[in-house]
Order: sequence, then C-alpha cells, then structure tokens
Amino acid sequence: MSSIPITSVVIGPEEEAAVLSVLRSGRLAQGPMVAELERSFAELCGVPHAVAVSNGTVALVAALEALGLQPGDEVITTPFSFAATLNAILESGATVRFADIRDDFTIDPASVQALINDRTKALLPVHLYGLPADMTALTEIADAAGLAIVEDAAQAHGARVGDRAVGSFGVGCFSMYATKNLQCGEGGLITTSDDAIADRLRLLRNQGMRVRYQYEAPGHNWRLTDLQAAIAVPQVGRLAETTARRAANAARLTAGLAGLPGLTTPSVPSGRSHVWHQYTVRIGADAPLSRDDLGKWLDERQIGYGLYYPRLMHHYDCYAGHPQIGTDETPRALRAATEALSLPVHQHLVDDDIDQVIEAVRGAFND
Repeated sequence: MSSIPITSVVIGPEEEAAVLSVLRSGRLAQGPMVAELERSFAELCGVPHAVAVSNGTVALVAALEALGLQPGDEVITTPFSFAATLNAILESGATVRFADIRDDFTIDPASVQALINDRTKALLPVHLYGLPADMTALTEIADAAGLAIVEDAAQAHGARVGDRAVGSFGVGCFSMYATKNLQCGEGGLITTSDDAIADRLRLLRNQGMRVRYQYEAPGHNWRLTDLQAAIAVPQVGRLAETTARRAANAARLTAGLAGLPGLTTPSVPSGRSHVWHQYTVRIGADAPLSRDDLGKWLDERQIGYGLYYPRLMHHYDCYAGHPQIGTDETPRALRAATEALSLPVHQHLVDDDIDQVIEAVRGAFND
C-alpha cells in the first residue's frame, strides 16, 4: 500500500509561470501581483477590500489592532482551535473568554450569549476545518450588543453561510500557509467592507506610511511579497474546482465509513457550505477502539491523519495562570479534543486513495 498523506502541496505550471514573471520583472516586494491577489480575493468574498499581509496570524493581530482593543476589553472565542487564535488576542492586550462549541466543532451562539458583559468588545468565531460557524445567529448577537466580529477564516476560503461568503460578516482573517486550500507557503488576507478599517490595515502593514517616509501611525512590516502572491493568484481562479474535488472526496468517505459503531462522520448544517480543509471524524467512548489505537493502525498502513487539536489551546503549561485568559468551562470542546481525528480529503487524492482510507478505517473497527 502506498503512502497517502494527510495533505499534499502541489505547485503547478500556472504558479511557476507567475513566479517566473515576477522574478523577471525585478519587482519582488509588494507590488502589482499583491494588488491582483487582493482584487480577486475581495471579489470572491463579495467585499470591497482585501488586504494582504505576511501570514494568517498577522491577519488576526492586525484586525484586532485596527479595531482598537484595549487592556480590559474582552473577546469571546472558542478554545478548540489552533493557538494563533488565542495568541492574537493576547497580543492585543484584551482578555480571552471561551465559549463552548456545538457538535459540528464550531462555536455555540448560546454559549457566546451567556458570556457577554459590559467589557465584551468583539466576537472571534473560528470557521473550523472549512465549516463556517453559525454566522446568522452570531451576527444577530453581535448587532444587538454592539460588538465587532473578527472571523478566523484561516481554514475556510470560499465557504458560505446562506448567500454570503465567510469574511463578509465582519473583519475576515485568512491564512495562506502551505497546507491551506489556497496557499502560497506563508501569507494572509484580511477582508472587510469598512473603508476606515481597510485604510487602517494598509497603514499598519507598511510601517504606518501611506507615502514613503511620511509616518502617520506606529506601524509594522506586515507586507506580502509579489513572489508569494504569484503562487496564490492562479489558485483563486481554481478555488471552486478545488473545493468541488474536496467535497467529492468527503462524500465518498462519508458513504464508505457509514455504520461503524462509535464513529461519527462530519455533517453540514443547513444553510452553510463546507470547503473541507479537513475531514474530521469523532471516535466516541462507545467505539471498539480508542482514537490513539486508530492512529496507530493508520500509521502501520501508511495512511496519513491529523489530530486537530489534541488539547484545548489554553490547556498547555505556557498559558497556565495567564491573567488575560478566562477560566470558562467548555465541556463539549474538551470532549472534542479527545475524539477528533482528521483523514485525508485533499484535492490531489484519487478514488483508489479514498478507497484505501475507507478500507483501513473499517479494518480497524472490525479487527
């Protein structure tokens, strides 16, 4: 059996040609290729502005800084995510409050509502594994309480809620890390419909300059290069095809894994579209084997998998006792961290690969 990786990074001829054109142009720093990436991605998200930055974590940090958060302000997010979500809030100086999640791994609006107080300034939902959070309910909550929304859409390029793309409900933050559905090795994009926030973001990423050596605000070097943008631009045009291939693979996995005791396959709630950055199952207490046992079985058969995420973000020793981290109880998120396992679903798989994954998982449950 050949190795089937959890992800595969493939650079095609369109990307190679675009990078070569940048190299030959002599314009390697932020330039026309970055501008084209911003234009095409803003159009994809249905917003007037997309601001390219150096990576997805910077996108979150920049969004929170542009909103002007202060020490003592509170931001509500999920504890079941990559640590960048937490680190960005800590860097802003705000306090993190954790809402629990639903069974679909996204933040629970009812849990969010229960945490809102006069110090709450923003909601930071995470569109996890490619599935959007319930932005209809979250937007209603934010509007009623006068809160800003920052969408952690690092894994959800092109996902939609109703007729709107993620990144259009607030300030959207996307990653273009090498394994994302849209990637350039390292890179980030911030989307917004707010002209003032877009202007602030462009100042912040360029050392506070609109015109060279005319500083208007303390800023940063958060720019994206034209070389990186050249890798991403062709992929924007292929994103619908990429998503369709991932969705087809996910459908095959769901059909092939049906009926296994204690294994729950992912489902897509009505009104939300999934872009399948990951295909994540749950191995419950009633399964005939543990998640670790399944992982070992897959390792032996050279089937890639991922544990995203084996612990809640703030349960690592480096965050213990941190004064900016709330101690909210999130039992559903805690359980998910012990049950979630992701299987290969990327667009470079062929049908035989999917069949091998299904055969391996079914074999583990029937062993």
